[in-house]
Amino acid sequence: MISPAGRQTLLQIARDSIRHGLEYGRPLTVHAADYPEELRPLRASFVTLHRHGELRGCIGILEALRPLAEDVAYHAWAAAFEDPRFAPLAEWELEGLDIHISILSPPQPLEFENEADLLRQLRPGSDGLILRDRGHRGTFLPSVWESLPQPHDFWQHLKLKAGLPPDWWSDTLQVERYTTESFGESQ
Repeated sequence: MISPAGRQTLLQIARDSIRHGLEYGRPLTVHAADYPEELRPLRASFVTLHRHGELRGCIGILEALRPLAEDVAYHAWAAAFEDPRFAPLAEWELEGLDIHISILSPPQPLEFENEADLLRQLRPGSDGLILRDRGHRGTFLPSVWESLPQPHDFWQHLKLKAGLPPDWWSDTLQVERYTTESFGESQ
């Protein structure tokens, strides 16, 4: 668990990286050694931006590649300027921009006999899932349960996100589960 002070530091890093991106066109350079120990381990994160309650960007990574403080700085910038679903963030959009950070646990593979067995193992509200099959991949953060609270619906929409039909099933299907520590701020 990240301390309340660590959470505030990460949110400030995210906001500073977005502002830096507006001014210089690149993420804020962060050196993990300059931050408390709890922000230095390699951790995977997602940064989600909302503006007036509407999604404005979400970028992250499933595998830990850099120290947490550096990962958050990069993904905050990428959510603001590189999410292909949105135009790059404009300065006037900073007002009303909410930042939400999700820190992922290491993914754990799920073993299942069939789709019904998989659905029984899901923990609504808690599990994030990674689906992989035949070159397709998709993930849903645990926060997606808020809009898709039924395991069947969550699973079908994840398959669609991965580019597969909602009734897809194969013997090569791989599913991993992870949890997140999530927190945010509103402006």
